[in-house]
Amino acid sequence: MPNPLLDIHNLTFEVDRHSILDRLDMAIESQEIHALLGANGSGKTTLAYVLMGCEGYAPSAGHVQFDGTDLLPMKMHERARLGLTLAWQEPARFEGVTVREYLTLGKPDCDPDTALRQVGLAPERYLNRRLDKALSGGERHRIELASVLSMKPKLAILDEPAAGIDMLSINHIIDIIRALKAAGGSVLLITHQEEVALIADRASQLCAGRIIFSGSPRE
Repeated sequence: MPNPLLDIHNLTFEVDRHSILDRLDMAIESQEIHALLGANGSGKTTLAYVLMGCEGYAPSAGHVQFDGTDLLPMKMHERARLGLTLAWQEPARFEGVTVREYLTLGKPDCDPDTALRQVGLAPERYLNRRLDKALSGGERHRIELASVLSMKPKLAILDEPAAGIDMLSINHIIDIIRALKAAGGSVLLITHQEEVALIADRASQLCAGRIIFSGSPRE
């Protein structure tokens, strides 16, 4: 049986000697949609930041293999080159950059028109707009998801805000997740929406920094 795409063992992350992630074990297979569920404060977003290598999120113990590579010693940009990406809860603004430039940066084969349509934005209205304060938070979220789609990552971590993405419909969210899988990728889906979690191949329950159950989303 092939090794999982993402294989996490004994992952521990502490803040002031308090464990946010406590000897966490978890695996995600290739082309798997894996929903991560848990109450606020259970460690879901912390796990996303540790996996992506965000500043200040170096674990104190554990091992993470991504596509056969030891992930933890790598810097964020090196993890991105391996095919790991994260859609943030609060996307950063890139002042002065057009949407077209943002979507195609480093991706010469990207089709920005298709990527925007997949997130419910009209290309003719957005491609030449700049990423600045004139865009709403919801528009920025959609543009970031379009960027994730254009990357065709091996694993996309989607950390969805509790309130949804500026009224982005459930069907749109589901279409985006399925498009990532259809392109050959896996998805770690951090969500509070039951309807979205139900499309996952597998789901895990995170409680006090540990996975306490993994199984079908309905379970």
